[in-house]
Amino acid sequence: MSRIALANGRALLPSGFSGDCVLIENGRIAAILPAPPADAEIVDLGGRMLLPGFIDTQVNGGGGRLFNDDPSVDTLRVIAETHRRYGTTAMLPTLISDDLSVVEAAIAAVDAAIEAGVPGLIGIHIEGPFLAPARKGIHPEGKLQPLRDEYLALLTSLRRGKTLVTLALEQATPDQIARLTAAGAIVAAGHSDAPYETVRLAIDAGLTGFTHLFNAMSQLSGRAPGMVGAALESDETFAGLIADGYHLHPASLRAAYAAKGHERLMLVTDAMPSVGSDAPGFDLQGRFIRREGDRLVGEDGTLAGSTLTMAGAVRGMMEQGRVPIETAVTMASATPAAFLGLGDRGAIAPGMAADLLLADQDLTIHASWIGGIRG
Repeated sequence: MSRIALANGRALLPSGFSGDCVLIENGRIAAILPAPPADAEIVDLGGRMLLPGFIDTQVNGGGGRLFNDDPSVDTLRVIAETHRRYGTTAMLPTLISDDLSVVEAAIAAVDAAIEAGVPGLIGIHIEGPFLAPARKGIHPEGKLQPLRDEYLALLTSLRRGKTLVTLALEQATPDQIARLTAAGAIVAAGHSDAPYETVRLAIDAGLTGFTHLFNAMSQLSGRAPGMVGAALESDETFAGLIADGYHLHPASLRAAYAAKGHERLMLVTDAMPSVGSDAPGFDLQGRFIRREGDRLVGEDGTLAGSTLTMAGAVRGMMEQGRVPIETAVTMASATPAAFLGLGDRGAIAPGMAADLLLADQDLTIHASWIGGIRG
């Protein structure tokens, strides 16, 4: 691969914005230089921002496709291509609660897609079916069940990439969490009514994440801290935030940021098929989900998601969270990379994967690079 110098832009380095050029070689950032080398192919960035690519750990669908409906390489390609247009250069396609045969098919599809080199796929997020009926949200109650020991091998069977498992602590034991993490899975709590004390035991067993903080979990009160309280208190765990203005009140978002900071809070979309699609709605496991502007709701009014993109999440964090762009971008890149244990992603620095975005100040994405290849 040729040497490519991205020049005449404002690169967001770990130290802040810089006018230096970014040199790419063999899919990685080779150097940060004051001027392009004479032997490099020069790409003029036209004064725009060069940002680290966004990493989304929760993507149910996009481009009119839902992962559950057709867990295939083709579906994954469409979803990844759709979200790339909005700044996502790495993602975990997310399977919501379903039969274990669908979970098995989804894992096989992700394995095949990564082997085939589909850009942007870095693993899978299995969100259920081991969730609590009391906090099911839009998940179908008929699919929910306790986690059994015989399922652990399936949940950790992905051969390529990262596996994130979201489960309710009422449906799993600390020993099962420990065994999942020992086998390489990342475990997050979500869709759970578990009390604070149960959450603390899970953290001690290896739990490191909370899925869409505040949503579908036991809340914080004066004498019962709940899952929210445990998440906000814990400095060894990460939590996802959906900064779309529908899932969270801005004050709740700001309170979470004050408690955990940008190094432990990551932005997610929880995206549905409506992202990149003009359809008025879609079917979700036999139920019609209608679109009301950017908000998605079930027939009973249950919030089913939104048309949030990662670029939109960064904007939402800036506006609602009242943080600068540097902080919001970190929450969309370096923080999810740290959560997933991806030491070579999430920042513009020598040695990092060349996953990059060219964007205007309003977060309109003009170009992206995944592994140094422009798309």
